Amino acid sequence: MILDVNAYLGHFAFRHLRQNTPDSLLRLMDEHNIERAMVSSISAVTYRNPQPANEALGAGVQAHRDRLIPLAVVNPAYAGWRDDLKTCHEQFGMTGVRLYPKWHHYDLGDACASELIQAATERGMLLSIPLRVEDYRQRSWLVDVPDVPHGEIAAAVRAHPQARFVLVNGAGFSRSPLGRADNDLPPNYWIEISRLRALITNEIGQLIRNLGPERLVFGSGMPLKYPDPALLKIEVLDASQEVKNRILGSNAASLLELAS
Repeated sequence: MILDVNAYLGHFAFRHLRQNTPDSLLRLMDEHNIERAMVSSISAVTYRNPQPANEALGAGVQAHRDRLIPLAVVNPAYAGWRDDLKTCHEQFGMTGVRLYPKWHHYDLGDACASELIQAATERGMLLSIPLRVEDYRQRSWLVDVPDVPHGEIAAAVRAHPQARFVLVNGAGFSRSPLGRADNDLPPNYWIEISRLRALITNEIGQLIRNLGPERLVFGSGMPLKYPDPALLKIEVLDASQEVKNRILGSNAASLLELAS
């Protein structure tokens, strides 16, 4: 089974997307033998109030809950987020929350973010943090949004040991405490592989050695990106098929059971 933890539906303010509806995304998944995907609204990234985008996502995936696993985008710096979190979890059955601290102008260490992380954790929801949305070199001239720093994430991981973080669209972990062995961090975070290298520096292999194969999960970034590069990274990875299967789906499936 292939379970993609890094997928999206909706419209992005600065770029036309294809395969961004439930039906078209499912067709793309079928073409690449991806059985299930964790999805959030890409529209919510640039909405001042993300909740209408969450509502659209909840309605859009309702007929496809066997394959599309919805995540809420919640902005803790926006009024009413507590009610939004409750609605997304209790009414829409959303499994986790995606956080965009740099797009929504807060830090993970801010009081509002800590309150959201704690509230989501108490509900058994995962915390998915995209370190970036798109390549910084291709950003619109209207925005200048940096990546979420590794150090900021490490501090949140340490401050919330009961939370479960899924770090997506990231790279360079092996050069930070997040990717080092014996880093004195709780093992409460998982790293998605779409931007990691399987050759040359082989960051995927380094993370397998440093953190263990159970801490890596598969993601593609579709439809912002096509799944082929991420799948090829697993294909060429110098690891056993058992390890590859864990990354492709088993690890994420276990995470979802914990968060249910």
